[in-house]
Amino acid sequence: MNPIVEFCMSNLANGSQKTLEALEKDPNIDVLEYGCLSYCTKCAEGLYALVNGEVVEAETPDELTEQIYQYIEENPLF
Repeated sequence: MNPIVEFCMSNLANGSQKTLEALEKDPNIDVLEYGCLSYCTKCAEGLYALVNGEVVEAETPDELTEQIYQYIEENPLF
């Protein structure tokens, strides 16, 4: 089972699209897009994604990508 990374469409428009595109190239990660993940405050404040149900935040798309990989490494599914 691969880690699941979920993105909000509004946050993609705010800048996390670059992170989504980078993660989609990784066959070991399942990437999903939703209209809304109901984290509106986080969405308005910066970039974020849900990784296996946990919020991962960052200031830039590159930092978000790094933070997601770090979270996955530190929190294996098994």
